[in-house]
Amino acid sequence: MLNTRPPAVAGAFYPGDPATLSRTVDQLLAEAEPVSGIQPKALIVPHAGYVYSGSTAATAYAALAPWAKTIRRVILLGPTHRIAVDGIALPEADVFSTPLGPIRLDAQAIAAIADLPQIVFSDHVHAFEHSLEVHLPFLQRVLEHFTLVPLAVGHATPEAVAEVLDRLWGGPETLIVVSSDLSHFLPYATAQQVDSDTCRHIAQFDTRIHPEQACGAYPINGLLLATSRRGLIPTLLGLCNSGDTAGDKGRVVGYAAFSFSEAGNHA
Repeated sequence: MLNTRPPAVAGAFYPGDPATLSRTVDQLLAEAEPVSGIQPKALIVPHAGYVYSGSTAATAYAALAPWAKTIRRVILLGPTHRIAVDGIALPEADVFSTPLGPIRLDAQAIAAIADLPQIVFSDHVHAFEHSLEVHLPFLQRVLEHFTLVPLAVGHATPEAVAEVLDRLWGGPETLIVVSSDLSHFLPYATAQQVDSDTCRHIAQFDTRIHPEQACGAYPINGLLLATSRRGLIPTLLGLCNSGDTAGDKGRVVGYAAFSFSEAGNHA
């Protein structure tokens, strides 16, 4: 019997009905602006409810369409919102499920990093964490077949995160996705200023992003270290906040989507 992590935020962050969920994701992808024909090696994508950040997330996931058959493994990193973790938590589960079906975890990839001191195993950390789950329906609608390595990143240095990414880097078959929103609960104009500044720091591979700037700061900093060492090229795909989508402008949450590409990986 496979140990399955069931969806925790279906019906809240995104539709719980499979047909409605498929329609919603497909519409968001269809409305996303097409981007250049370079395969992304890594993405930074927001993780709020789809009504808030789904349009920004879709700008990143729509960019994967030409490589739907190429990408067969997704390394998904996100912050922990409910349970504090020292290091990086993998689940003990074999499968993550969503209303769109099951996704097998990549046992071989997990075995390749299991001996690292920053890695811990905990189904408890993953049980109610939304930062990874909300990306799965997008990945299921865009990619054909893929396995998953879900990493819940707590307090971890850029080096500790980059070491994991280096072991799992692979080739064009491996995609890295970092889940992160930007600033939280600032007035609209302030958030625009703060988030634009954070995006500049990300584009400059500044590995000192703070959790106040981006809730996924720890995985972002590790990604920036790993991608800067390999000469990847960052592209800002989308930037907005909840005041632009479905929230009031008094207290907003910021969202950005980035892709990181290796030079020359054209479709």
